[in-house]
Amino acid sequence: MRLKKFFAAMCTAALLMTGCGSDGGTETKDPNSQATINKIGMIAHLNASEKQMEEYLFKIQERMRAKVVNHIPVFYDNLSLMEMGLEAGNVDKISTYKCVADYLIANNDKFEIAHDDWIEGLTDNFCFAVKKEDSQLKADLDKVIGEMKSDGSLAKLISEYVTNVDKGKNPPKIELPKVEGADTIKVGVTGDLPPLDLVLADGTPAGFNTALLAEIAKRLNKNIELVQIDSGARAAALNSDQIDVIFWAIVPANEILPADIDKPEGIELSEPYFKDDIAHIKLKQ
Repeated sequence: MRLKKFFAAMCTAALLMTGCGSDGGTETKDPNSQATINKIGMIAHLNASEKQMEEYLFKIQERMRAKVVNHIPVFYDNLSLMEMGLEAGNVDKISTYKCVADYLIANNDKFEIAHDDWIEGLTDNFCFAVKKEDSQLKADLDKVIGEMKSDGSLAKLISEYVTNVDKGKNPPKIELPKVEGADTIKVGVTGDLPPLDLVLADGTPAGFNTALLAEIAKRLNKNIELVQIDSGARAAALNSDQIDVIFWAIVPANEILPADIDKPEGIELSEPYFKDDIAHIKLKQ
């Protein structure tokens, strides 16, 4: 899975993911403004260029009354490329979510959290995206999410696979139930948000989202088929009927960030099932 994903974050997605920061990396000075320049890696947003994202980040800092840093967004197609960009010094930081940052740091001793106080509290919600015409599928997903919130099973899965998981180890593989003769829902996975959306080294999907899908399959009495795709191909895979559902991050709209910054036309989003804070990672000094 390749991610994107800001402000209560960019639940960009990512694709998580949006980001900014004033601490770390190979900061330079703009000779004209004397402002600090920070290159920050993030998963590309569908409806925003790097230049537009730079303008959004500048306005958000002004609004938060933070020390204004000229962030130069560098878009990546997936998480692996973004990590390599950080290690190669092509960016000063990368932007993701807290649970993802914890997972990456536990598995790479070169990384550490970049403590950018002004992004604290910026949170994205995670949901499912379906084609607009699949209204019944959206209704079914909303119903199951609501039931799992009410009976505590969603909170239990979050605790088991996100909050209290040993982030230095891969979570166990999850068997999706098989129902003879039942309809199949094809769900896209990218692997760009471990331990949420995770694909193991052998190509097997795992982690929280897979555990969630196993429970959804049981409650809907339907089969789930997982289809691995690139983050950048999420919308195309959905609109071309390659898949029926894809994990999505909701980017909260406000006077700075447009509502469609990471939401293509022709899709509907389910009720959110998880939320997390934006976090930045840098190389250890």
